[in-house]
Amino acid sequence: MLKAQAERPLTLRILGIDPGLRITGFGVIEKRGSKLAYITGGCIKTNDKHSLPERLKTLLDGIAEVIAAQQPQQAAVEKVFVNVNPQSTLLLGQARGAAISALVLAGLPVAEYTALQIKQAVVGHGKAAKQQVQHMVRRLLALPGDPSPDAADALACAICHAHGGQGLGALATSGFRVRGGRLV
Repeated sequence: MLKAQAERPLTLRILGIDPGLRITGFGVIEKRGSKLAYITGGCIKTNDKHSLPERLKTLLDGIAEVIAAQQPQQAAVEKVFVNVNPQSTLLLGQARGAAISALVLAGLPVAEYTALQIKQAVVGHGKAAKQQVQHMVRRLLALPGDPSPDAADALACAICHAHGGQGLGALATSGFRVRGGRLV
């Protein structure tokens, strides 16, 4: 009996988040051994006629609903990049903060990845176009069609986390720093 349990691959459910104030993408995958399986994905949309606090609450509540329904064990969030427009960067940061707050309130460990890391892990190079990310997410998860751009980015973030954040099949590096080209 113990041998049969030991041979069964560990299953890990991962929630990926692509934060945005207008549209926040989410995607849930399962990693069973080295195989990935699509569970769900979609978008949480806010009404731009509402106040900023109301929009942030919509994001917080929407992510909390996804967590309650899908029961992920870990979460991955795309890091904010610095935009040309400082106001847009601040608003994106606030949306990201609401998303991370929902994850932390649910007791999930949260990993963060840059767009470059995510594209590297999913497409193989960090300068990939959105359409390339959508197509590779479709292929990696055997989806019948390309997911929406925001859902695809969230699923790509989850895939990146499933592969350790450093490319396909790489070792997890959470909690380590790189010094002199080595993990320390």
